[in-house]
Amino acid sequence: MDSKIMTVDQAIDLIDDGMTLATGGFVGCGHPEALTAAIEDRFLKEQHPRDLTLVYAAGQGDGKDRGLNHMGHEGILKRVVGGHWNLAPKMGQLALENKIEAYNFPQGVMCHLFREIANGSPGKISHVGLGTFVDPRFDGGKLNARTKEDLVSLIELEGREWLFYKTFAIDFCLLRGTASDTHGNISFENEAMTAEALSIAQATRNSGGTVIVQVEKIVPVDERDPKSIRVPGIFVDGVVLADKALHPQTFAEDYNPGYVHPGDIDTIDLPKMEKGARRIISSRAFEEFEEGDIVNLGIGVPEGVALMAREYHKLDKITLTLESGPVGGLPAGGLSFGASMYPQAIIDQPYMFDFYDGGGLDVAFLGMAECDGSGNVNVSKFGGRVAGIGGFMNISQTAQKVVFTGTFTVGGLNVEWENDTLHILQEGKYKKFTQAVEHITFSGALAWQKGQKILYVTERAVFRLSADGPELIELAPGIDIEKNIIPYMDFKLRVSPDLKPMHTQHFE
Repeated sequence: MDSKIMTVDQAIDLIDDGMTLATGGFVGCGHPEALTAAIEDRFLKEQHPRDLTLVYAAGQGDGKDRGLNHMGHEGILKRVVGGHWNLAPKMGQLALENKIEAYNFPQGVMCHLFREIANGSPGKISHVGLGTFVDPRFDGGKLNARTKEDLVSLIELEGREWLFYKTFAIDFCLLRGTASDTHGNISFENEAMTAEALSIAQATRNSGGTVIVQVEKIVPVDERDPKSIRVPGIFVDGVVLADKALHPQTFAEDYNPGYVHPGDIDTIDLPKMEKGARRIISSRAFEEFEEGDIVNLGIGVPEGVALMAREYHKLDKITLTLESGPVGGLPAGGLSFGASMYPQAIIDQPYMFDFYDGGGLDVAFLGMAECDGSGNVNVSKFGGRVAGIGGFMNISQTAQKVVFTGTFTVGGLNVEWENDTLHILQEGKYKKFTQAVEHITFSGALAWQKGQKILYVTERAVFRLSADGPELIELAPGIDIEKNIIPYMDFKLRVSPDLKPMHTQHFE
């Protein structure tokens, strides 16, 4: 068998104008940076390749220049179908300026869609997305006026409503692993996850497309454990040996052995969270854990919940999971999000979403950009930018309990705990509790109908979802409803007859 090893330039030469291109990765974990950077370099020099359709599941980027930001030049892209946009603002700006067709579908749906493409199915049938902006009765996942084609439709099966996401052929894909032999068998021993690499490779191969994988080393064929191969060479057309600088384990760390090896999470040295709104929210949210829970934590404020669990010596009483695949351990934050320190296991991302979509999560802690009077939550499009769904929609629609976390207002909020009283030293410029969210990323009505337990935790108040919308159930000591709550809400406040104070331990 001839060697499948090739140079970066040889790989990029194979991409023709107008192709449908799939990329793998999660933030910086598993993203083929050498290959996407080479596409940008080629385009800037030759204006080729161009008019590509880009498809991907998890967000890939550093919020600046790396990852899918390499694709953020007018002309490279014609259409984007992706799960998360926030980490690729250059690409998101093209969508906001109506210069590309832009779709945002749930990350789990995108992972599963690759499997449907691989097995020749006409599409993915899912309950995830009903009642949200992905539902064709709203926007159908379309992000701008230029985007016209319907890629998702509403169907009825067995007396239930479902969403049907159409499949499409993939002409080319760019993936990343750790090591390859000359036959193209790919292992992932230094990668923080395997993500959906196998599913993308199979989808591309069965579409008649080309599979290119970036690796950090080439190893002999006869020295490999067959069980370590996660993408067999029968699915791989070319292997590129990447420069070390373009193959970091995450966009924050060149290599952290704790992401791929077992260890004692009690030995992890973490700083104590500083006093302030984030600590208050994280401490109160932590109350919603029960021993033995299987948990998902979102990025941002929810990351603080893990820090509180570590501080209270409770990490070993629950199992933290990430949609990217790690089971157990302590999820990493920032540009290492998607990795987990000392995980018990790492499974492929599509399998994790199988578990999530079927209701396997006991509790999820997620962020909250906007909330309205119906209990709807928006995290996907607000403030003049496209953030995208990521795994938020799969997780929030299926977990038994969902705890949304965020400050009551945003933009300069400053609070202080003194004399057993919470003082608002400076109010945020913008309200989060609005009359109507810009995007329905989470449907309060659907959650109530399904019987999910939903809480909205802020630094000064806690709400629960009722039949009529959010209902105030806890108030921070010293907070006045007329002064500190009602003026910063655009919908009528509903107060529980059992209103009680938030426990003082959360403020100390």
